[in-house]
Amino acid sequence: MTSLVFTVPPLLQYIACGHTIFVPGDRHMTRRNIRVFDLLFVRKGGLFIGEEDRRYEMKPGCALVLRPDACHYGVDDCKERTEYYWLHFQASGPWTAAADPASGEHPTEHGAETLFDVSTFHLTLPQFSLLPKPSKADELLNQLTLLHPNAHLSAARLKQQLLFQELVQLLAASHDARRGSPGRDCAERAAAVMRSRYREDLSVGELGKLLNFHPVYIARCMQREYGCTPKEYLLRYRIEQSKLLLMQTDWTVARIAEEVGFRQAPYFSTCFSRIEGMTPRDYRQLFH
Repeated sequence: MTSLVFTVPPLLQYIACGHTIFVPGDRHMTRRNIRVFDLLFVRKGGLFIGEEDRRYEMKPGCALVLRPDACHYGVDDCKERTEYYWLHFQASGPWTAAADPASGEHPTEHGAETLFDVSTFHLTLPQFSLLPKPSKADELLNQLTLLHPNAHLSAARLKQQLLFQELVQLLAASHDARRGSPGRDCAERAAAVMRSRYREDLSVGELGKLLNFHPVYIARCMQREYGCTPKEYLLRYRIEQSKLLLMQTDWTVARIAEEVGFRQAPYFSTCFSRIEGMTPRDYRQLFH
């Protein structure tokens, strides 16, 4: 799983937050380069969010930090009444997106250098997490939302910053709790391999040999961490890659299908329609 690593001080700065209710059929909006971090926390129901080539199914207690330099979008309609908090914050100091080392991805630092010589340290927040204390997060976000109408008052702004720092501590604690689980490491390593070789016909047996784990164990770990089998994870990742190409290129559907690892364009269209609820051409029309 990707983590966001911030160099602090200066500390992360709270901007604004709010509470949103979706009814069945509602879907999160599509936005690109919003220039602030967007923290989402689901209180009830379920929210389906994508960012670039990753997709997340957010259940109650889940938190997701969307990057300021990326494109995020709703990947599916809400199936039930859904309540979630959103919170915008910014980082005045440098930050990086640190991927699983097994993925081979190299983090790029964002932001400017600090103006003064200060003793800095790294603050690591998981981009996606199931918080160990969701009720505490709910309480903090509710207080932040109630203070929002008085945000013009200095005392309220200070209280918001202090509450936000408590929330940051919860997120950091959830990252520390994730470390050291063999099953989680296995699932993340398997996912990283599939993301790096998604164009190939990689079987579960070959994946097991690469990771030196039994395929059944890999499947069990991925089911627990991602809620799907390795085969379904690979399929969904290919579909996410195809969505980016549909948005960003004028390639034919057949070419895109081949580019993301499908041998037959009709099968690609069938899989795409099953997952997205529309054909690749209809999806492209949403952005053109």
